[in-house]
Amino acid sequence: MDKVRLGRTGITVNKNGFGALPIQRAGKEEAARILRKAYDNGIRLFDTARAYSDSEEKIHYALSDVREDIFITTKTMAETAEGFWKDLEVSLEKLGTDYIDVYQFHNPPFCPKPGGEDGLYDAALEAKRQGKIRHIGITNHRLAVAREAVESGLYDTLQFPFSYLSSESEKELAEQCREKDMGFLAMKALAGGLINHSEMAYAFMNEYDNVLPIWGIQRESELDEFLSYQENPPKMEGGIAERIAEDIKEFKGDFCRGCGYCMPCPAGIEINNCARMSLLIRRAVTANFLNKETQEKMKKIEGCLECGKCRSKCPYGLDTPELLKKNYKDYKEILAGKSL
Repeated sequence: MDKVRLGRTGITVNKNGFGALPIQRAGKEEAARILRKAYDNGIRLFDTARAYSDSEEKIHYALSDVREDIFITTKTMAETAEGFWKDLEVSLEKLGTDYIDVYQFHNPPFCPKPGGEDGLYDAALEAKRQGKIRHIGITNHRLAVAREAVESGLYDTLQFPFSYLSSESEKELAEQCREKDMGFLAMKALAGGLINHSEMAYAFMNEYDNVLPIWGIQRESELDEFLSYQENPPKMEGGIAERIAEDIKEFKGDFCRGCGYCMPCPAGIEINNCARMSLLIRRAVTANFLNKETQEKMKKIEGCLECGKCRSKCPYGLDTPELLKKNYKDYKEILAGKSL
């Protein structure tokens, strides 16, 4: 079974990290069963966040008796030191623990540093001094902020979107983290659902021995897929390598990753899905996206206010209103049977 060392944290776990965002959508007992199965099959790092509703509570419910055998990474979206302490205390309570293994700033628009007016990094240092957190990490979707965090030497880990659809600049981050002895946690390893063959995603991840993928898991069947790769990991060769090359060619250029940081939309548009509907509809069961509910969601694009708020908040710098228009036009053509 392949192992990953998260840089200078010294945390060493198998190649599967458990992304606990989706279990907020599962019932308490079902979530507990999935979490426990993950633990029983060797998964030792569980990633959650204060923003993931009851995800932290479910981890506590399922794994409290093995707390010393697992590593928990959670996050705060606080913008001030006061908010930081509030989030940390709530997370400690919900998780039923007196320490967090890696406490991460959750996608801040800047890189928190010592002495900042926000007080965030200084609060993290104090929390570490008190033993409430063991390592300081940061998550981000913005390449510039991620680079700054790596170069600063202030952070023990970086969590960043990473898959075989990532740009060369994004892939360089993994190597920069290796050079800095900084842990690299890969979120959105399935590119927000655009990669629909997990063995291809897993094969790519195995090319980076310092990268720990955080697989978002909601169903037991999804967990079973990743567990099956632990003893017989897919390789970047033969048919898998060819299919990955085809995907990379298809996704060349700008596309919505579905991160949702552009939301909410003043016009009620579900941007994080509507702006990539053309890709989703071609890579999944078409009927799922041609139903009345989806048609009504796409029709809301007609009411776009052109306010530019989504564009200004997109961490990838995408022209989101233009993407919405293109996807809506394509969607109407698909409905009319003119393309697919």
